[in-house]
Amino acid sequence: MATRRDFVKAAAAGVLFHGCGLAAPAHAQGRRREVMVRGKRVRTIDFHAHCAFPQALELAGQKLGQGVNRRDLVIGDTLEQRLREMDAQGIDMEALSVNAFWYGQPREVAEKIIEIQNEGLAELCAKVPERFVALASVALQFPDLAAKQLEDGVKKLGLRGAGVGGSVNGKELADPMLHPFWKKAEELGVPVFIHPTGTAELKGRLQGSGGLENTIGNPLETTLALSHLIFEGTLDHFPGLKICAAHGGGYLPSYAPRSDHICLTFPERCAAVKLKKQPTEYLKQLYFDALVFTPEALRHLAAQVGSSQLVLGTDHPFPWEKAAVDHIMNTPGLSDAERVAILGGTAARLLGLQST
Repeated sequence: MATRRDFVKAAAAGVLFHGCGLAAPAHAQGRRREVMVRGKRVRTIDFHAHCAFPQALELAGQKLGQGVNRRDLVIGDTLEQRLREMDAQGIDMEALSVNAFWYGQPREVAEKIIEIQNEGLAELCAKVPERFVALASVALQFPDLAAKQLEDGVKKLGLRGAGVGGSVNGKELADPMLHPFWKKAEELGVPVFIHPTGTAELKGRLQGSGGLENTIGNPLETTLALSHLIFEGTLDHFPGLKICAAHGGGYLPSYAPRSDHICLTFPERCAAVKLKKQPTEYLKQLYFDALVFTPEALRHLAAQVGSSQLVLGTDHPFPWEKAAVDHIMNTPGLSDAERVAILGGTAARLLGLQST
């Protein structure tokens, strides 16, 4: 039977972008697009980028091509190809995370999965430190274990935060059982990136044309997760949390004032948890990637949450957005300073990177 060390060793040779080994390439073919704002070179940081470890998937009885690890995730077969894709987009650095698929696993299996992923991510970042940082995977179904995995990932492996799903086996991220994890994230001062895994409860209604499980289901889960964190008082319990939400925070910023007006129109529905401020005010302490596709959508997101709360996001290697830099550069109404912050300045601060 393979040992933990065997799995970790295999992971070091099998992180997928998918399919690349960890040997640092001598060079990536082609010229990297250099992003300039007012004639000054800007470092761009993609906060929303993925990879996977086949050995970890195998422990969960999965393989590439299934579930959240669909075959369309396999864009690049080598590390050099991944770097070429980044270069073409003008992405200097990616913050890598793994979409959660282990929340249903027992504790022992979940521990092995996380060891493979976090040690593999750390080794990759050490090989190409100028291009990659990573967010730790955590077994959120066991909050005490997740807190330890986060601390070990940050203090021992040099990981920069954590990536989590939008719910955990039917429980919301605001569930008090998860307080030990949120407490540890606040103590460490590191970001937690929320990426949805879908809304299985609505599977029947999301069938049919349009890929609605993804089109609607994913942003809906993020909307629910953030709303519960606000209305259940989690953000009051842990005001120092640095939470970043994928896909522009789902639908919440698009219709945020309704969250205020539910408490004004039906105050009894907000009486169970006394919030310290209006619901929409909490959006200004959260962070959001800018993966909202159009200039008008980005303009509205910035107006609602503040441009200081936005980071670049591509969802690479999913081909949602191949011109993320241009999306920021071409949105009217943003100042040069705001563009520099969204392109990489804010992410660098969240991730604890040295400024350039």
